[in-house]
Amino acid sequence: MNFEAFILPHICNLKPYSSARDEFKGKEGVFLDANENPLGSGLSENWNRYPDPLQLAIKEQLARIKSCHIDQIFLGNGSDEAIDLIMRMTCRSGVHNIILCPPTYGMYEVSASINHIEQRKVSLKKDYQLDVAGILQSIDKNTRLLFICSPNNPTGNKLTRSDIYTLIESYKSGFIIIDEAYIDFSDEPSFLLELATYPSLIVLQTLSKAYGLASLRLGMAFANPTIVGLLNKIKPPYNIGGATQEIVVKALANTKFKDESVDLILAERANLINRLSTISDVLQIYPSDANFILVNFNKATDLFHYLIDSKLITRNRSNVALCEDSIRITIGISEENDKLVELITQFYSA
Repeated sequence: MNFEAFILPHICNLKPYSSARDEFKGKEGVFLDANENPLGSGLSENWNRYPDPLQLAIKEQLARIKSCHIDQIFLGNGSDEAIDLIMRMTCRSGVHNIILCPPTYGMYEVSASINHIEQRKVSLKKDYQLDVAGILQSIDKNTRLLFICSPNNPTGNKLTRSDIYTLIESYKSGFIIIDEAYIDFSDEPSFLLELATYPSLIVLQTLSKAYGLASLRLGMAFANPTIVGLLNKIKPPYNIGGATQEIVVKALANTKFKDESVDLILAERANLINRLSTISDVLQIYPSDANFILVNFNKATDLFHYLIDSKLITRNRSNVALCEDSIRITIGISEENDKLVELITQFYSA
């Protein structure tokens, strides 16, 4: 695949910033190269030295966990950084466009707006599946990116795999980004397995959900090594802090916590769906392959505010197209879900 055809020329020709830790990768010695504070940090742990700019310790673990190669992994400050960098790498304002399939993750649109990139929106169908024909009709020679979120946010459902394959095989003018932030809660295999077959594929994942590391802000992009190399070239030199790197290395070693978390959340999801199904003012509970459910309620906005007043926080999605009168509910622990059902029952009994 000729990647250069889809990459902005100035990015291909860019001479990246070379940091001190790029030029010397050792861990022992007298470090007088990076203008760091030689006295430490004034804390119980010292963070005075710049971190590994390529986060190799994390990538070695991820390569084993994800059954991929280190050079296929890009790490960002959340998936949002990867989304932004991919746009800046491929799209010139006033020339190129991207395809979005709302309702979907809102940062695709925000990042495109920040970068002043044309957005062509092809809404999901009423069953929250891809409008494949509509997407293909919207693509032209200047369409650089197609964003697909599966399992999707805010709807929670996985998208039909055969539809995604059709798009991958039909779309030839840029990259397809498949956002798999919620893949750990789905029975669907990751499209990571298809990177070798489809060089134009970029897969996004995160440690914010199943691994419980949302506060650390570490997102992953998996792609052809050429694409990963370009992302590393344009990212800030030290985009992942040393403290985050150290904690993530420990967390990735604790696969038991991640697996047990997924099992508990899936069990609680099934239980919550069953209990909400008995409430007459619950009009529809949409299928979910994520750690949340989207629920269509009678008087959803009033219920949302009632829950807020009771210090139970959900996400009102009623102003999102195709999600009218719906609330997105993250699956909590048993006691939290009990409180949710209790408050919903009280609201409709009043």
